[in-house]
Amino acid sequence: MQNFWNTVSKYPIFIAGVILGVLLNALKPLTPLMQRPLTAIALLGAVVAGFTCLSLTLRAMLGLNPI
Repeated sequence: MQNFWNTVSKYPIFIAGVILGVLLNALKPLTPLMQRPLTAIALLGAVVAGFTCLSLTLRAMLGLNPI
């Protein structure tokens, strides 16, 4: 039984590594765009707009009260 819990305890580290790897590989193509101020501002605006859209959509779908 100890071997089972030892194995299960390794899964959170594996999941964190996978998530970190996906994020790093997703952000790597965007780093050249951060060199120029105009594209950096546009990229930052697109990210903020995307999170805002996702947040508002999920709130509407789940019926949560707006803050």
